[in-house]
Amino acid sequence: MAVSGARAESKIHIARKLVIHIERELKMAKFDLSAYGLNELRRLGSDVENEITVRHQQELGKARDQILSMAQDLGLSVEELLGTTRKKAKGGKPGAVQPRYRNPADSQQTWTGRGRQPKWVGEALANGRNLDDFRIL
Repeated sequence: MAVSGARAESKIHIARKLVIHIERELKMAKFDLSAYGLNELRRLGSDVENEITVRHQQELGKARDQILSMAQDLGLSVEELLGTTRKKAKGGKPGAVQPRYRNPADSQQTWTGRGRQPKWVGEALANGRNLDDFRIL
C-alpha cells in the first residue's frame, strides 16, 4: 500500500517524537531495558507509538474545539479567523486552474501548464517551437 508524501512525513515526525519521548522517559524513569527481549521491546515500542497517536488525536481535537469556540465568540468563520479564505477562480469550478496555453491549430485544446504535457505541446516543442508561442495572453 503506497503512502502519500505528507502521510509519510507525518509518520516520520511521529516516530521522531516517539524516540525523543522514549529517551526522555528512560532518563526520567531510569528503566533497565536490558532484561527485555527483542519482541518485548518491539511490543513496548508499538504500544508507545499507539499511545502517542491517540494523544496526538486528542490534542488535535482540543485545538480544533478551541479554534471553533474562538471563531464562534468573535462571530467569524474558522476560515476568516485563520485568514485562510480562498478567492474563487475566475469562472469554472472553485479551485479550477485557468489554461495558460492554447493550440493555435485547434482552439479547443488548452493546457494549464500543470501535469503531463499534451501531445500537441510535445510535438510542437520537438519541432523547434517555444512554449511562449502558445501562451494565452
